[in-house]
Amino acid sequence: MNSFEQQRFNELYQQHLLNLRLQVKRPATIDAYSRAVRRITEYFDHVPDTLTTQDLKKYFDSLIQTHSWSTIKLDRNGLQFFYRYTLDKQWEWLNIIKPPQVKRLPDILTPQQVGLVISRTKKQRYQTFFLTLYSMGLRLSEGLNLTIFDIDSQIMQVHIRNGKGGKDRLVPLPSRTLSALRQHWLTHHHPRLIFPGLGNGKDSPMDKGGVQKAIKQVLRDCQINKLISPHSF
Repeated sequence: MNSFEQQRFNELYQQHLLNLRLQVKRPATIDAYSRAVRRITEYFDHVPDTLTTQDLKKYFDSLIQTHSWSTIKLDRNGLQFFYRYTLDKQWEWLNIIKPPQVKRLPDILTPQQVGLVISRTKKQRYQTFFLTLYSMGLRLSEGLNLTIFDIDSQIMQVHIRNGKGGKDRLVPLPSRTLSALRQHWLTHHHPRLIFPGLGNGKDSPMDKGGVQKAIKQVLRDCQINKLISPHSF
């Protein structure tokens, strides 16, 4: 792109970001939808408001051959948003870009295997974290972002904030989990987080990658040959 095109792209891109913020999209959605606009701009090396229907079809044909369907779906949704709210255009043909409908049954752990995994987890912070996920049915990010203010030991409930779809919910708090959370908090005394990171990252939640590595390690130790992630709890 020449300097004039780059300036025009920058203006459209900033408008795209503004529109995303005005609709209060989640940070992950803003990141994905903005990346979709950057990716197609880099592919053609010119401002995306000049692209024809054939250009878009060519782009998605290339994307299908090089990226996962989850990426393709996000790019499709991001570009539809861009054309609708930034360019004031509708590209109905984008509806033909649909990922294949594949239904797979996930691997699951038996209650006995869950107990084995938790008991064989060596580091206390991960052991408590896995117990918390399993006993309250939390997603990985929900567990990581728990704060001391979310725990209500009077009514034995936990306030899960900004869960899937940006929704809050209340979940029952088992007494065993409460006891484990209290013991874990005594190891760090963080003024806000229940599962803070270590070292320089102590003011942020515990590292997601570390949790994922820990579950893989304990599965190997337990000789459980299943495709299990923290979400499986």
